Amino acid sequence: MKLSKPLAVTTLLLASSFSAFARVDFGIEVGTPPPPPPVAYAPGPVGVAPGPGYVWVPGYYNWVGGNYVWVGGRWMLPPHGHHVWVAPSYHPYHHGHYHYHRGHWR
Repeated sequence: MKLSKPLAVTTLLLASSFSAFARVDFGIEVGTPPPPPPVAYAPGPVGVAPGPGYVWVPGYYNWVGGNYVWVGGRWMLPPHGHHVWVAPSYHPYHHGHYHYHRGHWR
């Protein structure tokens, strides 16, 4: 079935507006768990928040291009005032492989 151009545009706009409010969680299969945090890593907040509403997001390893990359802790403003940061997680999956779930605001 072929959609008319106005109907196709309306459908696309509706789908994109719903996706702005929905979050799809998916895992990426990785071979190993992340290494331990760097030696100089301080897990707690560094200094004071730069302004009201800022949240401390601790450092974590991100999976980028087939490798773990350290992302240092930092102060961030949540996308909406009521959101909280959910740290990345790594779960054993199958025969020494892990699922990596990216950090996100919830």
